[in-house]
Amino acid sequence: MIVHEVHGNRTELSAEQLAGVTDDRVQLTNEQLLKRVQRLTTQGGRDIGLQLPNAYELRDGDILHRDDDTMITVEALPTDVLVIAPDDLKTMAFVAHSLGNRHLQAQFFGPESEYGRAVMVVRYDHTVEDFLTEHQIPATREQRVMPAAFRHAEHSH
Repeated sequence: MIVHEVHGNRTELSAEQLAGVTDDRVQLTNEQLLKRVQRLTTQGGRDIGLQLPNAYELRDGDILHRDDDTMITVEALPTDVLVIAPDDLKTMAFVAHSLGNRHLQAQFFGPESEYGRAVMVVRYDHTVEDFLTEHQIPATREQRVMPAAFRHAEHSH
């Protein structure tokens, strides 16, 4: 089976729509979420090929195929991240500027998020962890399923 498009996300479906439907999942790493062409095997053993449009990034719960009794969905695997929770705006700006100079991808969440406070989340890197420790900036290392994959930040000078 070749998949050319995503058919919504399982989070958009009601309990009624999910009732009686087998959810056969493909588990994907952060890097695999960014690949638009790849061959995958579902947990149920089905081989599928992806040929998605340019610049499409898969997300946890994306529906790759659906029929009357089965759907194939994406299960994003947790990513090793640092959850950075500075105590004030000035410290957050310092951290964002410092890590931005390293061209790190970051995701920001507010107090209404699952984190319960304003945080900056980056992929784990021991040098970043050392920097945060040196500057006494609160951070925790966690395994998280992120709402969007971290992409390599390309740049030139």
